[in-house]
Amino acid sequence: MLEFCDAGILEVPVFKKQPCVNYSSDRPDTSSEKEMSEDRTLWGILNDMRLKEELCDVVLRVDEVEFKAHKIILCARSPYFRRWSSSDQTVYTITNVSPVIMELIIHYIYTQDIRVTTDNVQALLVMANYLLMQDLVHSCYDFLKAHLSPENCLGIWQYANTHSFSELQDQAYAYMLHHFEDVVRSPLSKFLELNVEQLGGILERDELNVKQEKTAFRAIIKWIEHEPDIRMRHIVNLLLKVRLALIDQEYVLENIKIHPLLSSSLECQAIITRTMKTMFYINRVGHNNGCPDPLARPRLPYSILFAISGFSDASPTNIVETYNSKMDSWMCISSREERARAFHGTVFLDGFVYIVGGVDIKEFFNTVSKFNPLDGTWNEVAPMNSRRCFVSVAMLDGYIYAMGGFDGKDWLNTAERYQPSTNQWSLIPSMHEVRSDASATPLLGKIYICGGYNGYGCLFTAECFDPRYDQWTQIKPMHIQRSGVSVIALNNQVFAIGGFDGAHHLQSVEAYNPCTMSWRMAASMFYKRSNFGVEVMDGRLYVVGGYSSEGTTCNCEYYDEESDDWFHIQDMNIFRSALSCCVISGLSNVTDYTIAYDDLL
Repeated sequence: MLEFCDAGILEVPVFKKQPCVNYSSDRPDTSSEKEMSEDRTLWGILNDMRLKEELCDVVLRVDEVEFKAHKIILCARSPYFRRWSSSDQTVYTITNVSPVIMELIIHYIYTQDIRVTTDNVQALLVMANYLLMQDLVHSCYDFLKAHLSPENCLGIWQYANTHSFSELQDQAYAYMLHHFEDVVRSPLSKFLELNVEQLGGILERDELNVKQEKTAFRAIIKWIEHEPDIRMRHIVNLLLKVRLALIDQEYVLENIKIHPLLSSSLECQAIITRTMKTMFYINRVGHNNGCPDPLARPRLPYSILFAISGFSDASPTNIVETYNSKMDSWMCISSREERARAFHGTVFLDGFVYIVGGVDIKEFFNTVSKFNPLDGTWNEVAPMNSRRCFVSVAMLDGYIYAMGGFDGKDWLNTAERYQPSTNQWSLIPSMHEVRSDASATPLLGKIYICGGYNGYGCLFTAECFDPRYDQWTQIKPMHIQRSGVSVIALNNQVFAIGGFDGAHHLQSVEAYNPCTMSWRMAASMFYKRSNFGVEVMDGRLYVVGGYSSEGTTCNCEYYDEESDDWFHIQDMNIFRSALSCCVISGLSNVTDYTIAYDDLL
């Protein structure tokens, strides 16, 4: 339990034990390191004077503890203290804060350094807000946001609401929506303490992230069964907030319709009947796009699949399409990238989409573009050391790796990596083999690269790079030669999909298990294809577009490893090959990349 100023006793949300974090407030830019050092020295001297009670002219009394300080320093750092500037008063009593917290804040005022921990962050935040110290408020915000978890997000949300911390409240609420399934499962979360208005507000949000809508139904049952005598009267209103028509019909009939809490309620049974009629309508038309019943309204996707650039109509394009798995729909978004390109690579890292290398009709690229999905802007970053078309790209531990490819003259075995914090590319050891038109993926701390073309023929060899030892190691070859292959990690295995064997386009799939160091064949795709996009989203492996003997395609499908089956999804809007893909999750502006459901009505 913690004492909070002006709030009495408030239960602390549950935190996972984390190291404390030291924060420093933003200082004005100085012209040299010498000036910065002098600035730190000056504040250190002033703090030493405070501790030695030299020239102090004000006393802050907290409980029975007195803190001597310099009024001008307090006024300079806190607008709250500034109102004392014209007063002759020398002793001030501050209530509703502990001496420990007050000592931390005074130390911060003098040194701009503070030790924020899970034990003191909430009390610090309330007091910093009271003293109008916005830099410290934001430091506490950042700490709480960094430590959000399924166990504490509801507690932090309620805490922020109590103290009118709207920014933190919004962050905690968004986290809860995105991790709703984990919140409901956690015995340490405050889910069962929500009131009916709060639970109803959560369930009716389009942003609620549930892999299957039946999760929302189960959450209602769990909440009601916690206090059935009090909460049973809310079941009808809550049931109407579940998108029941999105649940498979068998589950509705065998689990919802006959559930003991619903079976005896005429109102609930009427909702079930309405659900079945809506399902019949959706089955008849083949989709729920345009269905006006709120019970069939799709939720917004948590993750969006981006398909970027590639060859279309025999020339490179800069068109970007986004896939919404909740509505099985593709949407074209405008691209302000300077260049169209194909045979490039793409990764998503630290909030940005990086487009690496590639080619257009005239030029092989060493350039790298960075896309910000929050504002739709493109910018160039540092170029690679080599021009790389047919490049293999992967992201591992905050670095972007670019491997192999073709520079317009030679097929390459060289590799390099990019560090965003320094905006620099640096060479790493070369691969054992020349590889152009291969594909790579990170898995368990290593990067695996498979197949490709060496200037003479298609490859079935594969190797992996371990950054801990800065070396490449050959692994067991694939069963089949594959150039234009797509490689992706799924469930701790490396999947090599499709490609071209030198004579035929392929639909076969094989998976490498690093533990057994062996390849196994998996279910084949519906379509033969090479040079297509691949990504994993929501536990499914998606392949989009590509090239086959019939030409460029817009066909898309996904693989479910549990069933070892492939399933059709909606085709892209344009035919394209030599494209790349990435997945972005938790976008605050996800509606910018989805077709509005209301527009379909």
